[in-house]
Amino acid sequence: MRSRSAYAAFGVLATLVGMGAGHLVAAFTSPASSPVLAVGSAVIDRTPVPLAQWAIRTFGTADKAVLIGSVMLGVLLLAGLAGVLARRRFVVGAAVLVVLVVVAAAAALTNAGAGALDVVPALATAVAGVAALALLDRLARRARPARTTDATTSASSGVGRRGVLLGAGSMVVLAAALAGAGRLVGRLRSAPADVTLPAAAQPLPALPTGLEETYPGISPLQVPNEDFYRVDTRLDVPIVDVDDWTLTIDGDVDQEVVLTFDDIAAMELVERDITLTCVSNSVGGEFVGGARWLGVPLMSLLKMAGIENTKADQLFSTDVDGMTISTPLALATDGRDAMLAIGMNGEPLPREHGFPARMVIPGLYGFISATKWIERITLTTYAEQESYWTERDWATDAPIKPSARIDTPQALPETVAPGEVVVGGVAWAQTQGGVAKIEVAIDGGDWQQAELGPEVDNDYWRQWFYRWDATPGLHSVAARVTDGEGDLQSTKEAPPFPSGSSGIHLLQISVSD
Repeated sequence: MRSRSAYAAFGVLATLVGMGAGHLVAAFTSPASSPVLAVGSAVIDRTPVPLAQWAIRTFGTADKAVLIGSVMLGVLLLAGLAGVLARRRFVVGAAVLVVLVVVAAAAALTNAGAGALDVVPALATAVAGVAALALLDRLARRARPARTTDATTSASSGVGRRGVLLGAGSMVVLAAALAGAGRLVGRLRSAPADVTLPAAAQPLPALPTGLEETYPGISPLQVPNEDFYRVDTRLDVPIVDVDDWTLTIDGDVDQEVVLTFDDIAAMELVERDITLTCVSNSVGGEFVGGARWLGVPLMSLLKMAGIENTKADQLFSTDVDGMTISTPLALATDGRDAMLAIGMNGEPLPREHGFPARMVIPGLYGFISATKWIERITLTTYAEQESYWTERDWATDAPIKPSARIDTPQALPETVAPGEVVVGGVAWAQTQGGVAKIEVAIDGGDWQQAELGPEVDNDYWRQWFYRWDATPGLHSVAARVTDGEGDLQSTKEAPPFPSGSSGIHLLQISVSD
């Protein structure tokens, strides 16, 4: 039981136990300080923009899982090496495990908003991991093969081997139990379901019935919370105790304002139907969705602090873990329905979407407007402070570009039957008069007007459909939107970086014989 492969397995098992212990401790402090997540977050912060955009395009919402898996694979390979080194000299193998933990601790401390407590999960990881490796090493050494055929010695050796196997199995169970306990603790801490939201002062009427009821495949008019896209730099979701949470408005204001969640919930709440779009959304991409938000107008909060005499040109917002986002002050206060939201689609904000509060500003990409888990809004200037995305050379003024997306039919390699085919999807043109017209072109021919779905408001997307008499063969299908000001969406192809993608969504559709 002292083979290299056995000790490599010991190193992996010990590391998994350590990770489980660190994850459990992090659930009581800050989930982001869990060692693997801390290293992953450090990797995200140092990833070049082109590589990050490639990952989002390639893996979509699975990009975080791919990153965590890659970090885990690298750590476990090194853990296996640590186990092999411990075979000859335990102290050397243990030292390698400690070095891995030191890297994780350093990553946790360099993350935005880190504090002294963020080192504690790494310490727990080190103690549990080294202890687990020591136990497995001790069991293995006691199970050394006997040099005699004496029956008693042979039986003792057999018991030793069984002890090693039982010890290894126990480590697997322990690692899973610790990690599972960590996730359970996280779910139970200050859950959104524990919050009861008051009604809006003037509730909006129910949304009209969407086209998805008639034409399957078209995105729902209101995207359910569980299906709403999520793009952010977090590898895990912050756990915020709503009773301890506050929102601070400071900087170049007349007076600093500090509000609790109860303070905000007691204010005159409004409902707004607003479509959000991520700047990482490629033409025809999935990172866009419409929802009904409940909250307080942002201007109401800013007026409490007093901004009449401010020289600020940005709202520098910070979340509970130190992530920062810059919003042009002029765009946040130009009369659009900017708000601090505490509810989404009739429920408290889900953790994934910013519980207990987030910013929602129509017409601006999320990276300059939609701060989730927000705890501070500072009025300052771009010259004085740079946010996370500004430091990475993304645009500071990034209005959402009008666009039409084709949801149905599916592109190659899927096929559709000949005859009448419904081409349908969604389009948006916020702060530009909304969606006025959708047109479809087949095989590069003339643009034909599509039929529009129900109208909600100019800040909300609109469904559309077009009846196409499809003939056998391969066809191109394109769609474009005209906004309420009479302007066509841009045909110029542009990538998401630095201010959002543009171009016409075009699909290749195969019609069977």
